[in-house]
Amino acid sequence: MAGAPMLLTRKGLTKLEQELHELRTTRRAEIALQIHEAQELGMAQVDGQYEDAKNQQAFLEGRIQEIEKTLELAQVIDERAARASKDVRVGSTVTVRVQGKKSQRYQLVGSAEADPSAGRISHESPVGRALLGKKRGDKVQVSAPAGTLELIVTAVG
Repeated sequence: MAGAPMLLTRKGLTKLEQELHELRTTRRAEIALQIHEAQELGMAQVDGQYEDAKNQQAFLEGRIQEIEKTLELAQVIDERAARASKDVRVGSTVTVRVQGKKSQRYQLVGSAEADPSAGRISHESPVGRALLGKKRGDKVQVSAPAGTLELIVTAVG
């Protein structure tokens, strides 16, 4: 069953590939060693350490599967075209002013790379959806928990 494409920047794709390599090689070996050492301790001490190591192994394998699925569905964002565009698209960096407050700068990325604290918002988020297709000078309204916010697009790049 094919899923929706996972939009990633070139940097995000590389980061996921590196994480997958690390998990498959280093982390798998470390956890396998922990399981082996717990088994060597004998029945009296094995329960806690063994269960902890098995839980780590399950989490690790789940993360590996998640990354593999993301990479399978990955579609690299054309950031160069997004920077050259006059309208906001996935990969664009957009500066907005919120109702007289300071300007904020965001890069629209796929949901797998979203990190609002680093200025990277998903194109699927309410703000991201509202900004898609807008140009410098456009106003958009976004519903937020604190009420409706009006954003003015001041730059697109």
